[in-house]
Amino acid sequence: MKKIKILSSIGVVTAAALALVACSKSGNTNVNTKKNFPTATPKKATKQGGTVKVALETDTPFTGIFSDELATTAVDSSVAEPGEESLFDTDNHYKINDKGSATLKLNQNAKTATITMKKGVKWSDGKQVNAKDLEYSYEILANKKTASQRYNSKFEDINGMKEYHEGKAKTISGIEMPDGENGRTIVLHYKQLKPGMYYSGNGYFSEDAAPYHYLKNVPFNKLQSSDQIRKRPLYYGPFKVQKLVRGQSVTWVPNKYYWRGRPKLNKIVIQVVSQNSASQAIKSHKFDVAQVVNSQWNQVKGTKGVDFIGQIPLQYYYLGFKVGKWNTAKGKNVMNKNAKMNSKPLRQAIGYAMNVDAVDKRYTQGLSFQVPTLIPEGFGDYFNKDVKGYHYDLKKANQILDKAGYKKKGKWRVQPNGKPLTIHFMAMTGDSTQEPIVQNYIQQWHKIGLNVKLTGGRLTEPNSFYDKVQHDDPSVDMFSAGWTLASEPSQITMFGENSVQNYERFVTPENNKLLNEMDSQKSFNHKYRVQKFHEWQQYMFDQAYVIPMDNKYTIEAVNNKLTGYSTKPSQNNNGHQLWYQVGYAK
Repeated sequence: MKKIKILSSIGVVTAAALALVACSKSGNTNVNTKKNFPTATPKKATKQGGTVKVALETDTPFTGIFSDELATTAVDSSVAEPGEESLFDTDNHYKINDKGSATLKLNQNAKTATITMKKGVKWSDGKQVNAKDLEYSYEILANKKTASQRYNSKFEDINGMKEYHEGKAKTISGIEMPDGENGRTIVLHYKQLKPGMYYSGNGYFSEDAAPYHYLKNVPFNKLQSSDQIRKRPLYYGPFKVQKLVRGQSVTWVPNKYYWRGRPKLNKIVIQVVSQNSASQAIKSHKFDVAQVVNSQWNQVKGTKGVDFIGQIPLQYYYLGFKVGKWNTAKGKNVMNKNAKMNSKPLRQAIGYAMNVDAVDKRYTQGLSFQVPTLIPEGFGDYFNKDVKGYHYDLKKANQILDKAGYKKKGKWRVQPNGKPLTIHFMAMTGDSTQEPIVQNYIQQWHKIGLNVKLTGGRLTEPNSFYDKVQHDDPSVDMFSAGWTLASEPSQITMFGENSVQNYERFVTPENNKLLNEMDSQKSFNHKYRVQKFHEWQQYMFDQAYVIPMDNKYTIEAVNNKLTGYSTKPSQNNNGHQLWYQVGYAK
């Protein structure tokens, strides 16, 4: 997403910290990550200087969109991490505090959110981050000419945001700059405040700034392809871009104007490495930081000279069904009642035919585990433990199809109207286990008489995958993907009627009702909000527009000479590693 902490393979960044990712792994264990893996490197005295090499594990070149408002892939967000810093730091429960580059004050009576940049927070060209930079982030997100994937209906709670997005207003009336554009404060005027606003990743306001003085002369429709975004980005984080090899590597050096002080490291080099080469890269110590591909854990777990840092992130992998299209003119998802996959029994049967648990046990040594709902356990009482989930049951899958009229005609089942049924499934390229896992699921669906074929006859290259999912390519009936979630659990960004990231394009009155209730004024009452989250999870399980599959440990191999590297929320910045505090031990 999350902002995001990126998963491997595919990602779509959203204002509510989300990432769409390739689905390739599963399982059914729930282990306390703190018991098995530390969440940070050991604390040691730090010396100044040194270079850190970071492996960027992807099987395709990164697109290099260095703008949080415009980036659409998880890989791009990872590449930008040393320079990109969000406005707010949080505690370990993701609640926004005053330790970041900006402060937040909410006034429920006035229905306002006041964001103030700290004095001395400067862009890497030395200019103070000001109120116009804060406001400009909203213009980039909301102006249709930028085609930002991160705009969603949550922003429309800001007065005038919808009118600006629809081109009916030239400015966003609900954003006030009380000290002028060169001041450091903006006041956001809302129709109403929401319970999630106290937490990072809530999606109701931007947690970024955009350098207006640097970008103002670039037309919105040219912004994403401009040199200012692709080659020479400005950041106010600890590092700035020194060298860029397009699609392959980025070299970062300290931002001498960084507000927290000079970073410990002299240089960070982020370089692309294929997932299949990840284990060898770790064992040969080619990189100082590299994410472990879980299927390769047995190959690397005994490696000397590294600390393995682990966590179970707020994420899940899923199977999504295309049942409609995005209507750009109306800015909403429109469901097609006659869509091939707009059959609840068909979707449910497909879910019960998947042997997710067996796949994880075979390919990930228990580092992935099956999940029953679309709310991870990490969200505490928001997680509905009573939802059963789609566990492997071929008998039940066949019974559901038989009852719904999907009769067998020869080897394959036909639609209830007697017409042939061919389902096109899209999955992304990944590590060496991706192909056998995908073929396994296809064979499982064949066992219940469903003629499922891979879109294009093979796994899809990531950039093409993004394009097809986002633009509702007719060659895709269902797809495997995943979300990394914001630390605030609201679901409207992924599944709302007006969210472009509702990639299944399903819209129902009941879903709209539940999504609105979980973010309503009544939901300032925690017990009520928990109840609505539980009802929504049960509803989504029953409807099966999205079938949750699994979650997995995220494990990083970190050079044991490094200190200050942590996955704790309070030691991160909205999902980003706080690179200014990482350094070599004395």
